[in-house]
Amino acid sequence: MSDMTPNTASVLKIVAAVVSDPDGRLLLVRKQNTAFFMQPGGKIDPGETALTALCRELQEELGLHITEGRLLPLGVHMAPAANEPGVTIEAQLYGLVIDEPVEAAAEIAEARWVSREQAWELPLAPLTKDYVMLKI
Repeated sequence: MSDMTPNTASVLKIVAAVVSDPDGRLLLVRKQNTAFFMQPGGKIDPGETALTALCRELQEELGLHITEGRLLPLGVHMAPAANEPGVTIEAQLYGLVIDEPVEAAAEIAEARWVSREQAWELPLAPLTKDYVMLKI
């Protein structure tokens, strides 16, 4: 097994939302041409704060208009990137509870509301499988 110490050249800083509904279901997304389900979110553009980036990503990917005050910080977590071999993601996670419709847009091929039991039946990204599903 290889050494899991991340090489700083291959660390991708992202921001993502652990989105749930009032019934406790999780919202998972799958990007186009990929197999893994994960939290919505993405890269932080130059000049953006993590919260600004997340609000932008949620609007672009799901049509959600979220204010920064609705996002609850859940910490920073590292995991292997799901779709980029050899890359480690450093994810700033935020919690969000919504009771609003979502629609897959931009690079998102599919958005699914799932129970925790249903989520385990899907191919999950490492961050989702090893952290979100077990710790949150």
